[in-house]
Amino acid sequence: MTDDETRGLGELLAGPVEPAARGLLGCRLSAGGVTVRITEVEAYAGTAGDAASHAHRGRTRRNAVMFGPSGYTYVYFTYGMHWCMNVVTGPEGEASAVLLRAGEVVDGLDVARARRTAVRRDLDLARGPARLCAALGLDGAAYGLYLLGDGPVRLRPPAEPVPAEAVAAGPRVGVTGAHDRPWRFWLDGESTVSQYRRHVPKRRPTIGT
Repeated sequence: MTDDETRGLGELLAGPVEPAARGLLGCRLSAGGVTVRITEVEAYAGTAGDAASHAHRGRTRRNAVMFGPSGYTYVYFTYGMHWCMNVVTGPEGEASAVLLRAGEVVDGLDVARARRTAVRRDLDLARGPARLCAALGLDGAAYGLYLLGDGPVRLRPPAEPVPAEAVAAGPRVGVTGAHDRPWRFWLDGESTVSQYRRHVPKRRPTIGT
């Protein structure tokens, strides 16, 4: 990556989370011998009224990296079985991050297949945030890594610019708060984009009278 590319990507990530999320589409993420082209993301603000954000209630040991500086990884464990990765964005001290929801494996296909032997179609290898991490071989050891250098996890700009009209937007997937905020962004028409599922809260059974 050239100095200009590093500077441009760094400036994008240091800005507001919504344009940063859009700008991450088409970027390439490399780790563990695999590279994916990012096709779907979700933006999450911090304490600024985004009830779906992990930082909504303030800084904790788990979410500390979300408070900056930008350009680092926020990796978390969910449902007792899956790892998910975010890219930290925004000015330092203002928590925000972009969840990487899906991608297309563009290099290291055999390695990704070996990690995800149950997957039949290549388009499903990194289709979903947990699958993306699995294809790249990422787990909790990737927490807090810098993405714009030559470390074990590397983020690079798109091979070709992504036109604004190629980006679609809609509600985020499966969140309990602020679920109608249209902060999920994806490359329109991409087969690797995950399926949208709105969160449906569990209802307590009613007691008859």
